[in-house]
Amino acid sequence: MRSGLLSIALLGVAGMLAIAGAGLAVAQQAQQEGPAPKSIWATQTPKSQGEPHGYVQYQDYCAVCHGTGVGKPGTIALQQKYKGAEPALLADRTDLTQQLIKTYVRNGISVMPFFRKTEISDADLDAIAAYLTRNNKRAAK
Repeated sequence: MRSGLLSIALLGVAGMLAIAGAGLAVAQQAQQEGPAPKSIWATQTPKSQGEPHGYVQYQDYCAVCHGTGVGKPGTIALQQKYKGAEPALLADRTDLTQQLIKTYVRNGISVMPFFRKTEISDADLDAIAAYLTRNNKRAAK
């Protein structure tokens, strides 16, 4: 019985050491790679591409879920919801208003989380909303 408890204790200590070692390795790698992105959601689109600020911010914050390609949960959810009646890609929509976009971003909707001002600034959100409503001639600014 005593040897069984000792074995369990040693396994627990070994597990904690392994976790601590992995954490140290991640921290060292982060130091080598330089500063972290401004948000866990941001992909850091290079601004040198000459794209408008709203497009760059949309790529940084939104395209990870609402972009083109495989595995974009926001785009997939909108495909299921609208079944072709509206474009699933937010960048292709013509019916969005800036206020609606800002409400969804700040409050979340369905499985989309809300984003605080410390995650997406008001200025960046204004730029994103302007970009997404550029095709809506009737959008209330």
